[in-house]
Amino acid sequence: MAKQWLDPDTFKTIVDTTPLVSIDLLVRNADGQILVGKRVNRPAQGYWFVPGGRILKNERITDAFARLTEAELGIRLDITAATYLGLYEHFYDDSIFTDGGDNISTHYVVSGFEVVLPAGYSSLPYEQHNEYQWLSEEEFKSSERVHIHSRWYLDKGKGFL
Repeated sequence: MAKQWLDPDTFKTIVDTTPLVSIDLLVRNADGQILVGKRVNRPAQGYWFVPGGRILKNERITDAFARLTEAELGIRLDITAATYLGLYEHFYDDSIFTDGGDNISTHYVVSGFEVVLPAGYSSLPYEQHNEYQWLSEEEFKSSERVHIHSRWYLDKGKGFL
């Protein structure tokens, strides 16, 4: 069974001292457009970013994938429906604790996956992102408003396979 969320002080120590392990989702619709959401929280606050989240202690990757797709997309997907994009490292100068005056950076080790949502699907949650948009692949790759770490998922030279 996965360990649940940590208290803020414990999580702050972890963010300050270790990398976080996570899953990011390059989500396409039936037309091949890519989903981005505007980030509410640090790091990458205010940027358009792909959905994703942390893997919890004792949580299997398959279980984390199902939980994250449900939480981030509003639909529970099995990892077997995804294409593995590779392993990525994301480094940020800030963290969720920056607003409190602390100068704590964030380091993620991310497994990237690509999924295609069923045609007509539109029930997206608004906890981590306050806006969504669907972008063509070209818009996604070229927009400075889409965070560079998200754009890396279409650059085969950025990840580790």
